[in-house]
Amino acid sequence: MIGGFSTPKKDKALKTSGGKLVKTGEILVRGVDTYKAGVNVRGLGTLFAACPGKIYFTRKKTSHGKLRTFVNVAPVAKAAKK
Repeated sequence: MIGGFSTPKKDKALKTSGGKLVKTGEILVRGVDTYKAGVNVRGLGTLFAACPGKIYFTRKKTSHGKLRTFVNVAPVAKAAKK
């Protein structure tokens, strides 16, 4: 970096908020280890939606007593075709 200063990367963050509708494959979290994949969410470093639906978060304790935040997707029912 110029002048010896380094700037933190700004692309690593939570990309969506709770209650938002997402499509299949949409990125939810990128590069943050504080969020873990929950229901209908895939990935390790980059979490993405496995189905279309609405985002919600849950918090659970591990066996060691640490609190984890899970990102989940509640699938939406598709409208019946006529």
